[in-house]
Amino acid sequence: MIFVQMLEEHAGCAAYLLGCGSSGTCGVVDPLADPDRYLQAARDRGLRITHVIDTHVHGDHVSGGRALAAAAGAAYYLHEAAPARFSFEKLKDGVALDIGVVHLTALHTPGHTPDSICLLVEDRSRGAAPWFVLTGDTLMVGDVGRPDLVLDDADPDLPVRQAAMLYDSIVGRLLTLQDGLEVLPGHFGVSPCGGVNMNRKASSTIGFERNFNLALRLPSRDAFVRYVRATLKPQPENYREIKAKNLGLRYED
Repeated sequence: MIFVQMLEEHAGCAAYLLGCGSSGTCGVVDPLADPDRYLQAARDRGLRITHVIDTHVHGDHVSGGRALAAAAGAAYYLHEAAPARFSFEKLKDGVALDIGVVHLTALHTPGHTPDSICLLVEDRSRGAAPWFVLTGDTLMVGDVGRPDLVLDDADPDLPVRQAAMLYDSIVGRLLTLQDGLEVLPGHFGVSPCGGVNMNRKASSTIGFERNFNLALRLPSRDAFVRYVRATLKPQPENYREIKAKNLGLRYED
């Protein structure tokens, strides 16, 4: 497997290039809005981008996913629950994608958004066991995703329900994975997409987060919901415009 973690320090965002030298193909996960950067990274490694995946509809930055897919002639993927106004390849829970030796399995992990996914990654040239998990905005180093970047002000209880879903996604899905599995999130440090305890480190393991992530050491779902809502950073001022653009909506819709 050819693997590149592409960090944007100023924004606290991480994108990922995962490729196979034998097939000459690769995928990009959660790209920002500069297709040339990812196209060049692929070319430098003798690869062609065939898959572009967003782990959810982002609310903190304009996604480069559709633009990159168009520039590369690649398929663009979101979870089937994404309420986007454009066509995309729909991922369901448990669906697998193969990019040469790279085997990706989508895990539906709603909570940060209803359409959030994580991607369990295997390198079949090494063995048929997961090597790491790309956790998007579901689980960060030292923190978890925020549940309140929603467009629907008519439902004030939606962030509470999403926080409860986030608990179930992390405890019921991610924490069932082996402790040694690497955690590679979509955000770190200065990003507004998590709480105040998000670490500047851009990788961890399931076991370390299980033992030291304060949000995951709480005794119940209700305690988790209270904690997550109490430790939120300020909302990005323009998140509604960003999210609407990533959905293919006009903001006034």
